[in-house]
Amino acid sequence: MIGPLISGSRRLSLGKRGWLRSHKWWLLRRFSQITLLGLFMLGPWAGIWIVRGNFAASDIARLVVLADPYIVVQGIFGGAIHAWPVLSGAAVITLAYLVLGGRAYCGWVCPVNIVTDTAFWLREKTGLTRDRKLDRRSRLVILAGTLFASALTGAVAWEFVNPVSLLQRALISGIGFGWSIILAVFLLDLFVSRRAWCSHLCPVGAFYGLIGRGALVRVSATRRSACTDCGACFNICPEPHVIVPALKGQGSPLILSGDCQNCGGCIDACPVDVFQISTRRPWLQTGAAE
Repeated sequence: MIGPLISGSRRLSLGKRGWLRSHKWWLLRRFSQITLLGLFMLGPWAGIWIVRGNFAASDIARLVVLADPYIVVQGIFGGAIHAWPVLSGAAVITLAYLVLGGRAYCGWVCPVNIVTDTAFWLREKTGLTRDRKLDRRSRLVILAGTLFASALTGAVAWEFVNPVSLLQRALISGIGFGWSIILAVFLLDLFVSRRAWCSHLCPVGAFYGLIGRGALVRVSATRRSACTDCGACFNICPEPHVIVPALKGQGSPLILSGDCQNCGGCIDACPVDVFQISTRRPWLQTGAAE
């Protein structure tokens, strides 16, 4: 949702901490997503070519080449021999997400996340409860399928249906198949299952989740002893299963699952400030301190 997101997930926090503190990380994420998309659109829309390309592959001011490692891996499966600038660009992105958390891409970069968050917001506002249970492992199966399809066809198979790339093309052309895919993702999340696309089906999230398992930057339930069991963090989190070991376990308070998007939603929603952004190192040294 681009506008103010005031839902049941944040009401307790709003009452105790105010609007700004209850939306701090949400506002930062939206600024990041819209700014990055805007940089790509400046060229086609205004002729200002700071960044050329798309989220799959781009160059910055014709000086720095960046490449999505998932696209590069598909190309390798398809038999492509990538040039050094592409491989080094993929290495830079991989290193960044090894530090920041692989699925930070989902929460901080991917523009389709705005669509799926809007669907979630509407579900809460309208009281939609229909929720078909989907297996989170489905995205791993789809990920494997895209690699197999790339090997079979010799092409980067996922790019033919990738909602991120199709959204960018649709914004440039104004019409096209891309809008149909984006609408399908929105309706899927709204009417079929909560967080269906990002949390259960998207192979890009699955790929970056595998990369991000060992990431340095983590959300931590540092003050878990203050938890009141209000459930706000579980309701707002796109991947609520990642919270349980850190919040209710006896080990490290760090959320260590690769599924975590480091989105900060739990930090915004918690009325008693249980969560904060942290790193692995202190907990590797000191253990699971409260």
